[in-house]
Amino acid sequence: MPSYPGLPEPKFHVFLSHQDTPKHAHYACGVTFQIASYEFGGNTGTYVDAPFHRHPEGADLANLALKKLVDLPGFLVSAAEDGAIDENAFHGIRSDRIRNKAVLVRTGWSSRWGDDYFRSGPFLTGSACDLLVHAGAALVGIDCANIDDMNDPERPAHTKLLAAGIPVVEHLRGLDQLQGRNFRFFAAPPAIVGGTSFPVRAFAICRE
Repeated sequence: MPSYPGLPEPKFHVFLSHQDTPKHAHYACGVTFQIASYEFGGNTGTYVDAPFHRHPEGADLANLALKKLVDLPGFLVSAAEDGAIDENAFHGIRSDRIRNKAVLVRTGWSSRWGDDYFRSGPFLTGSACDLLVHAGAALVGIDCANIDDMNDPERPAHTKLLAAGIPVVEHLRGLDQLQGRNFRFFAAPPAIVGGTSFPVRAFAICRE
């Protein structure tokens, strides 16, 4: 589970083991617990970005409504595996097919995990994000290292989507399994005051 380049690598520690529990007199004989502690950056694995990640006045993880994160009707868009994904990727898609949905962009970049994954590959352009904002998307996710061009310091995708209160989910995988299927999407982080980004176990439930 590598972190985004430059952020701390995750560390998992055993705070109290099953073997050590008997040393604690306040537990009955034979009662043991394993308690772990976790240390990681918010941008680790598959994670969700709250608006506060980009905008100081934006909603943090505690104020990001669950209706933006869970049990969302999903809409899958297939796009180029590398380079800019502009508004043409959504050409011919009516706004009512996107409104209040989790729009997931499948590029296939996730197959590079463990190889040259952490570099700028496919990304959404500012014009594509303008279209998604105007269409009323509830959430936008993508299966690559960054929804933005990593060589563009302006970061227009994060800027526009998060300014509109649209959470972003990055580092998705397995989106090919959703092709042509009716699904609902879930990506709920803990409700942390001041929280910006946090790992999630993103999943979809398909309904035939």
